Amino acid sequence: MIKAHPSDAMLYQYAAGDLSPALSLVMATHIDMCKHCQQKVSELEERLCEKHLVNESPALANHDCQRMLDAIFASEAPEQIICDQGPAMITLEGKRFHLPATLANNADRIGDWSHMVGKLWRAPLSIGSDDSINLIYMEQGAQVPEHTHRGVEATLVLNGTFNDEFDSYHDGDFILLDASRKHSPQTQMEDCLTLAALDAPLHFTSGISRLLNPFSSLFFR
Repeated sequence: MIKAHPSDAMLYQYAAGDLSPALSLVMATHIDMCKHCQQKVSELEERLCEKHLVNESPALANHDCQRMLDAIFASEAPEQIICDQGPAMITLEGKRFHLPATLANNADRIGDWSHMVGKLWRAPLSIGSDDSINLIYMEQGAQVPEHTHRGVEATLVLNGTFNDEFDSYHDGDFILLDASRKHSPQTQMEDCLTLAALDAPLHFTSGISRLLNPFSSLFFR
């Protein structure tokens, strides 16, 4: 069961189109996986639609806004055929992972896998933004050195489990961290595939790992 969700404020920003491209992609992928947030976003979109009609076109304010939303989404259906033909998949080290619908529709934006350090792998997504967004694969027994964030880090678990000093996170969990939190993600009994967006490089905080700070852009791009 998904236990870590975006805040109501973030869901509102998502529905209103006020988030960065990278954060929007992570949020949309979480919503693919989470019926709870799907329902919330649907309600927010209807409220925003009604607000727009009242402000911009009072004569249409009594129309059924949900019917308008259904028509808009129905007009986009042909673009979703790629998912109807079967779930998109990615492979790494002999493992195969299914992609949620949003990532499947952006599969052509996923770059090649590269080995980072230790048991960590990364595949960048090209979305035409200055923000960094990557698929991060952590092998069983992997650990990211303790760090905080110069900006905001949004992480979504796509498959598997990782834990840090605060909790354990599973398929569909959404984690948002900023400079007020430091942590050291790690895997134990299984591996983990995540989608992570950063708007600034990491800042390593513990022991010898602080020597990585001059190279922290390697974890950002």
